[in-house]
Amino acid sequence: MQAPQRGKAPPRQANDDAAPLTIEGLAHDGRGVAHTAAGKTVFVEGGLPGERVVAAVHRTRKRYDEAHVREVLDASSERVAPPCRHFGACGGCDLQHLDLAGQRRHKQTVLTELLARQGIAPEGEPELLAEAGEGYRRRARLGVKVDADGGVHLGFRARHSHRLVDLDDCPILVPSLANLLAPLHQHLAALEAPRQVGHLELTASDAGVVLVVRQLREQTVDTRRWHDFAMARGLHLARWVGRESPRFEWLTAAPEPSFGLAAAGRALTLGFSPGDFLQANEAVNRRMVDTAMAWLAPMAPGERVLDLFAGVGNFSLPLAALGARVRAVEGSPAMVERLADNARRNGLEIEACQADLNEVTAGGFPLDAPDCGTLVLDPPRDGAEAVCRAIAAHPVPRVLYVSCDPATLARDAAHLVRAGYAIQRWAVADMFAHTAHLESMLLLEYPNAGQRCEGASTDG
Repeated sequence: MQAPQRGKAPPRQANDDAAPLTIEGLAHDGRGVAHTAAGKTVFVEGGLPGERVVAAVHRTRKRYDEAHVREVLDASSERVAPPCRHFGACGGCDLQHLDLAGQRRHKQTVLTELLARQGIAPEGEPELLAEAGEGYRRRARLGVKVDADGGVHLGFRARHSHRLVDLDDCPILVPSLANLLAPLHQHLAALEAPRQVGHLELTASDAGVVLVVRQLREQTVDTRRWHDFAMARGLHLARWVGRESPRFEWLTAAPEPSFGLAAAGRALTLGFSPGDFLQANEAVNRRMVDTAMAWLAPMAPGERVLDLFAGVGNFSLPLAALGARVRAVEGSPAMVERLADNARRNGLEIEACQADLNEVTAGGFPLDAPDCGTLVLDPPRDGAEAVCRAIAAHPVPRVLYVSCDPATLARDAAHLVRAGYAIQRWAVADMFAHTAHLESMLLLEYPNAGQRCEGASTDG
């Protein structure tokens, strides 16, 4: 069930005398769904299907209430002890009370239901692409705040709040990042002006850990302390400094952070810079790329492929390694440059282009290649509706759509299905275990795609 977006209505006094509720299922965001005796819907954080719970309502709406579990009377067999002691306070995870198998079944159900709402019913069950449930996140942005008493806080935001939850450990982060939490907290408390630190960004790369400090203004003494901290721990250190027009600079020797992939029996190395988009779960990203290459095989020698929203080449380079002629298009000029560098580094020929992919029209650039055999889409959360409308009018034989938002994926896929495309393969990727977030992939094929799709509907 699609849950309404959590709002900001003032909290209501919890009702300690509320009657027990039976959790009937999970909303798409992972909250339990129940109904009162009067029939009003209640979204219950922490409730699992089949459980009887006492829930405390913290927000009242006209059509539904929002609540959290105060006591579990009859527990689900899928309920487990959360692996993190901060669960329930920290807003980073919302499903740690549900075992991994249950989380992943829920995500498969979410994708199925959202496609069904658009009249799309692929055959069978979606494939599941999953790896370890802990120690997987290679990138994190940590908030820094100094309270009125001078106490320094470092961590993720609390659930439904701008308050930070102090973290000295996190089982979700890769060990090289998790092991830095306590030292970073101590270091921040020892700075001359910790209030001038906005946030920290941590990334684990093949070249080591990259730490980026957001400094609101220049602090000479603290800059030197950050440098010493990084050198003592073997970190690559950079910063953004300034409020209005912050400048980026390396405080240690600039590294070449990278991550690895493989395709066609060869290893590939993709460089990136702080601020570039990078999938947070390296192992699941590899599974997604491997799956995409398997779905698209065999490729005709020299097949023309358009890779839109290409980033630094996550799919472009493996496709080129398989022998495809790749036009890779990305909106960020800096990432286009990085993509071209990555192609050269790996000895691959890729046409790297910059374009605003929200302004695509049928037959226009970058969709102007008449011999295109495959289109790959990997858009941000807003999806790729303009591209899908254009492709519905001028079909290509195959579309591989990789999505970080199943709702926009379903919306966009509907344009293609109504134009005659059929879903051949589909998958859910558990990129963020212990959260309700899911990645998904669709492979769609169109018969006689070389001919213009006369009368194809591109209506919403």
